[in-house]
Amino acid sequence: MRLGKDLTNKPIISVTDGRILGEVKDLYIDAELYNLTGLHLGTEGLLKRKSNLIERANVVVFGIDVMLTRQADVVTDDQVLADAQAWLRLDKLRGREVDTPGGTRLGKLGDVMLDEDGRITGFTLARVYVEGPLAEKGVIKRAAVIDTGRDDSPMTVDLLKLEQLYQADDQSPAAEPEPEPVVPADEAFDESAADENGAPDDEQPSDEA
Repeated sequence: MRLGKDLTNKPIISVTDGRILGEVKDLYIDAELYNLTGLHLGTEGLLKRKSNLIERANVVVFGIDVMLTRQADVVTDDQVLADAQAWLRLDKLRGREVDTPGGTRLGKLGDVMLDEDGRITGFTLARVYVEGPLAEKGVIKRAAVIDTGRDDSPMTVDLLKLEQLYQADDQSPAAEPEPEPVVPADEAFDESAADENGAPDDEQPSDEA
């Protein structure tokens, strides 16, 4: 699991020619908050501003120090790629209020949690307004989200389901111990080489006085 902030402020390099294409300024995610959709490289233009980006499908490695793309000609912008108009910038998601269906305020979003394939598994909270398991974990599981909300409306979360997901995590079985190594037959103790007193042949008493 990685946080969105772990992917930003890193150079983007083409694996075909080693060219530096830019730096990750922010992340794009789909409007329903299920997947990472692209990398934001910044904006340009005075009158008609456009956002430069690289689609998620063109990124082959989300490295610790750099991002690697399939080739050099993968940079586009939200004027050319129409789908990008519906994407949400992570920076715009941070600070979104989170509450229950009954209107109880739970907190404010801080970041997204991503798996290795760029799927959103949950959200961290920058601020928590309640006590209990949520305050201890500081994490909203994606499966507990009822409504993702919008800029002017909060994300709605099923608090009971969220606590059940916490309990399921806590009760998950521990990793099974590694099996004992198998000793090859030719390295095993050769009982036929032991005498009746249990000493191997090469350790039997000498006939010499």
